[in-house]
Amino acid sequence: MKAERIERLIRIVTGFLLNPSDSVSLTNMARQFGVSKTVISDDISMIDASLEKEGIGRVNVSKGRGGGAFLKPSLRQDIRYEWLEEIANLLEDQGRLLPGSLVYYSDVLFNPKYASRLGHILASDFSESEADIVMTSEVKGIPLAIFTAFHLGLPLAVCRFRNRASDGPAVSVHYQAARGEIRTMFMGTRNLPRGSRVLIIDDFMRGGSTVSGMMAVAKEFGATPVGVGVFMVSSEPAEKAVDNYKALLRMEKESDGAVKISVEKSI
Repeated sequence: MKAERIERLIRIVTGFLLNPSDSVSLTNMARQFGVSKTVISDDISMIDASLEKEGIGRVNVSKGRGGGAFLKPSLRQDIRYEWLEEIANLLEDQGRLLPGSLVYYSDVLFNPKYASRLGHILASDFSESEADIVMTSEVKGIPLAIFTAFHLGLPLAVCRFRNRASDGPAVSVHYQAARGEIRTMFMGTRNLPRGSRVLIIDDFMRGGSTVSGMMAVAKEFGATPVGVGVFMVSSEPAEKAVDNYKALLRMEKESDGAVKISVEKSI
C-alpha cells in the first residue's frame, strides 16, 4: 500500500510539473488511480506542503463537485534572488560590454536553464494578473516569454517587425522608437484573440518604446494589458514611455565606463 501511494504521489507531481497552471479534475484523478476523492485530496495536501517547503509553487484546489487542482507558480523570495544574482554576476563580466553601453545577454536568454528560471520568476510575479495570453516581440524576448507562458499555462502571441505570409492576415501598428523614427509592428489576426487580457514580456527596456508599441498593438485588438515584465531595464533615460512595469535586473553605467547589473527589488 505504501509503495502504491508513493507511485501515485510521484505521478501526480509529475503531472503538475509538466502542465503548470492546468487544472486537473479531482474526480478524474480519483478514477484514474482507483481511490476516493478524499484520498486524492489528502495526497494533494501533502504535495502542496512539500512544494511550499521547496519554495517553487503551491497547489490551488477549487472546491465543489467539479473541483480541480493546479500548480500555481509561487517562487520564494530567497530562491528568486539567488537565481537573479547568479545571472547578474554572469552579465557583469566586462567582456560582455558592447558599443552604446549595451550588454551581451543573448546566450543567457537562449539557454533553457536560465530562460526557464526567468520565466518561473515572471510567472510568479504575475500569477494574480488573470492574463489570458502572453505577448512579446521578436526575437530575444521570445524564450523569456514562452517560459513565462508555460508556467502560467497560457498561449503566446509574438509581435513581428515584418509580416510573413505564413502568419496569415495581420494588423500593422506604427509607433515611435527611441530615436524618434517611426517603426512598424505586425500581429497576425489569428494570434491575438480580441478582448484578451494581455501580459506583455520584453527582454530589455531602455526608453520603453517597444513595450509602448506592443500596447498599441493590444489596443488595436481591443485587448487590455494587465502587466509588463522586463528582463533588464536601463537606468538611462530615467523617464520611460511606460509608467508601470516590473523589471528583474537593472543596468547602470558607472563613471569609469563599467556596467553594473543589479537585482531589482521585488514589489
